[in-house]
Amino acid sequence: MSGTGTRPTAPGDGRWRAAGPELVIAAVTVIAATLAAAAVSGWPGAVTVALATAVISLLVLRALIPRSAAQALRRKRNAQRARQIHGYAQRRFVVVTSLSSRAMYESDLRPALEHVLAARLAERHAVNLYTEPEKARQAFCRTRADGALWSWIDPAQALDADARARQKHGISRRALARLITRLEQL
Repeated sequence: MSGTGTRPTAPGDGRWRAAGPELVIAAVTVIAATLAAAAVSGWPGAVTVALATAVISLLVLRALIPRSAAQALRRKRNAQRARQIHGYAQRRFVVVTSLSSRAMYESDLRPALEHVLAARLAERHAVNLYTEPEKARQAFCRTRADGALWSWIDPAQALDADARARQKHGISRRALARLITRLEQL
């Protein structure tokens, strides 16, 4: 306690005192409506009107009292988290179609995976996929299985439009799963 003899105030103290005139008006409204109901329909009507008026008054007061800054910030943060994932359906379509169509894999999924590979190699191995393809292959291919995956992502082995049209099948689920796993490990 401080030497002044005053009690420290909490952040919420004084809110109801500031709302005194509004609370008095609400109480007078509830009492007036209750007395009018008692005069017209007796005590059961008075109790019903008193309860209904009190509930309505509290709801109106709740709507009129401004929110604290902390509460407003918390609502804003929650609203930001509730955003939808844009493009998920499109990405899913590209992946599913790439399993059955080599043309879709080469035109849409391969460039996305190639971009991830280039970023991983640059960030973690200081290798440029496009100017140092041999170093990139060595960094990517740790095992024989990785060597088989390299053809699916190597920029030099990308198919042109005619070759894409001749291919009937896209990338297998197993190869795609192994390729994504290897990119994550890289």
